[in-house]
Amino acid sequence: MIESAEVVEAKMVEIKPRNSEVVPWAEQTGPLEQKSVECSVERKKSLRARYSYGIIFLLINLIAWLVRDYGQRVFPQLHYLKACGIGGRDCFCTMGVLRVSLGCFIFFFIIFLTTCKTSKLYEARSTWHSGWWALKFVLLIVSLVIPFFIPSDFVQLYGELARVGAGIFLLLQLISVIEFITWWNNYWMPNERRRQSCFFGLFMSTLFYIASLCGIVVMYSLYAPGPSCTLNIFFITWTAILLVVMMVISLHSKVNRGLLSSGIMASYIVFLCWSAIRSEPATDKCSPQKQESGHVDWTNVLGFLIGICAIVIATFSTGIDSQSFQFRKDEVQLEDDIPYKYGFFHLIFSLGAMYFAMLFISWNLDSSTRKWRIDVGWASTWVKIVNEWFAASIYLWKLIYPVVRQTEVVDHEEPAQQSDDSALP
Repeated sequence: MIESAEVVEAKMVEIKPRNSEVVPWAEQTGPLEQKSVECSVERKKSLRARYSYGIIFLLINLIAWLVRDYGQRVFPQLHYLKACGIGGRDCFCTMGVLRVSLGCFIFFFIIFLTTCKTSKLYEARSTWHSGWWALKFVLLIVSLVIPFFIPSDFVQLYGELARVGAGIFLLLQLISVIEFITWWNNYWMPNERRRQSCFFGLFMSTLFYIASLCGIVVMYSLYAPGPSCTLNIFFITWTAILLVVMMVISLHSKVNRGLLSSGIMASYIVFLCWSAIRSEPATDKCSPQKQESGHVDWTNVLGFLIGICAIVIATFSTGIDSQSFQFRKDEVQLEDDIPYKYGFFHLIFSLGAMYFAMLFISWNLDSSTRKWRIDVGWASTWVKIVNEWFAASIYLWKLIYPVVRQTEVVDHEEPAQQSDDSALP
């Protein structure tokens, strides 16, 4: 028995793996770690590429403004292009903005077509999205030059389509803003584990409501000084009514969403109302702005630049917010998945090019805008007012929909229960 035990022990010792047998397993872990590092590098390149596209988008729209206001001085060679008409008038002002916008749309739409449905970092389309900048530069130049050789009738048709695309862009931007407000509200909702969030949420909601009320009072004093300003009085009063309705519905026992989200939304619609009234042409009675003149001061320049940067930032933030538009939001993010949807990102920039064109021409294809002005005119005013009302409607429906859905589910369940009870002996 002793010998047999020694034999068994010797066999067990022989079965133990040697150091040479452990080495292949260590070699197998090396490629996994290398793949993880490569995924991290590709992810960083993809995230940096977003800012490059944002800068390109900003520069193209600055070119559109340059063509609109100073095109006849800077680009005198356009007079010789057949598609520009007599004196090149069809390549400056409104038509010039539409041509540059068309070039921007072509560039980003081509990138959209070549990057949509990309899912992994190692795909060729992902490499195209994050690299090949020399080729993209050539593509950008060609995209901007081609519209200046297109007849004016086709450019005018693009202007009509740009109105629709700009409207779609505004809708997507509204959904993105409302989703962000919902996320912010859920993050700062009262929580038993975090009492600080409760106090902070209450403080922020109070701050937003105070800012909204102050904004309404200031608009009444500046833009509705007399009873003759009926349109401005209607805009401001209706905004105040929407503010109260959102607050009441948010506090309703069946909704119970708190005051933070409604306070943020109230501030947002007050801002939209102020922006709409600011877009009205200056008048003596209902606007503190000066009458339109050829003089441009530093406030016009600063407001113009801030407006452009704000719209570019809004376009950028909407483009990277593809999760707000997904039907399934419970998908697990893998290591080699792309950090954001490339196709959606470039599609938003394509629509943003149309929206920028409408801002530069004030949504009017038949007249030109004065220098250093952006989004000024009655068409711009009504677009913003409708945008405000639409934003409030979407938010109110988002509050009411869970209650309506729950009521429908209860109504469907009760007849089923009654039929089951009647079947019992």
